[in-house]
Amino acid sequence: MARAWLKAAIAALALTGLSASAHAADTIKLGVPGAHSGDLVSYGQPSLNAARIVVEEINAKGGILGRQVEVIAQDDQCKPELGTNAATKLLSEGVDVIMGSICSGATKAALPIYTDAKKISISPSATTPDLTESGDNPYFFRTIASDSEQGRLAAGFVRDTLGAKKVALLHDKGDYGRGFTNYAREVLEKGGVEIVLSEGITPGAVDYSAVIQKLRQSKADAVIFGGYHPEASKLVQQMKKRRVRIPFVSDDGVKDEAFLKVAAKEAEGLVYATGPKDVSKLPANIHARELHVKKYGVAPGAFYDNAYAATVALLAAIEKAGGTDNVDAIMHALRTEYVDTPIGRIKFDDKGDAEGIGFSIYKVEGGDFVEQK
Repeated sequence: MARAWLKAAIAALALTGLSASAHAADTIKLGVPGAHSGDLVSYGQPSLNAARIVVEEINAKGGILGRQVEVIAQDDQCKPELGTNAATKLLSEGVDVIMGSICSGATKAALPIYTDAKKISISPSATTPDLTESGDNPYFFRTIASDSEQGRLAAGFVRDTLGAKKVALLHDKGDYGRGFTNYAREVLEKGGVEIVLSEGITPGAVDYSAVIQKLRQSKADAVIFGGYHPEASKLVQQMKKRRVRIPFVSDDGVKDEAFLKVAAKEAEGLVYATGPKDVSKLPANIHARELHVKKYGVAPGAFYDNAYAATVALLAAIEKAGGTDNVDAIMHALRTEYVDTPIGRIKFDDKGDAEGIGFSIYKVEGGDFVEQK
């Protein structure tokens, strides 16, 4: 009798396990790689939060085509070598689509893996132009404009609004930072602006006094920096300490709360950064941000809007395509069907770039980044 009961219990557990396995397999798996720890977590965590919020709201309404959506996160710390690991792990977990990665280097490293597997990915923040312009990444999309746009915008601002005649170009030697300054250089040189210093700095260094001394000796009217907020905050602080008081113009990798927490006092009135246009008045944006405050108790950080938009676009395309099996149908939906998102009503062009979005210039004023009209 005892043995019969035990056999029945084991059988019941086995059936339960099979049922749970079948249910898990029936979910739509959304992979979210990004900087979920490390120096650039302030970029990656808001995107992961966005994915979770969108998925929770959709699941509460019954999911997509009757299937629940599951978020599967992988931390790549915005490092290329970890980007490949994260991509491999996501595929091993059976993800259907990917929202990420965050940084251009990690994205570039992961894309061949996704391409070989014919997996669609949408990045909310990887801006290196070649990611879409090279034609090598047919399954890649993004909800942010490229470095070519923001680099040229920054350079035009430095030349025309700030009136600089001599400019120093600094970057962090990465694809993102170098690309930003290269596009700025094109505009500056065509506009007759003299490049008096062009140099890469070492990411993670504590002391940048040597390059700041070169900056002083160059007699530049302004500096354009390509890179991320940890290096930018050190540069700005050390520039002020050494009384190099010239405008510091950078990219959306610097337009972040983490930069303000470290260097707002030194940056006040002197630091400018490019960033996605202010869309805070859009009803969809207001709704998305209210959801973040309700869930996490604070306002969202960098690239939250773009990540929310990417997640919405991916899941809407899956629904339009009738499921996750037909990759071509999903891509067709992304390119032809408009969706309302926190960054506006968007679809994607043939290269994979979202149409109708762009950058603005922001200035540090009153301890915050203020859009310049």
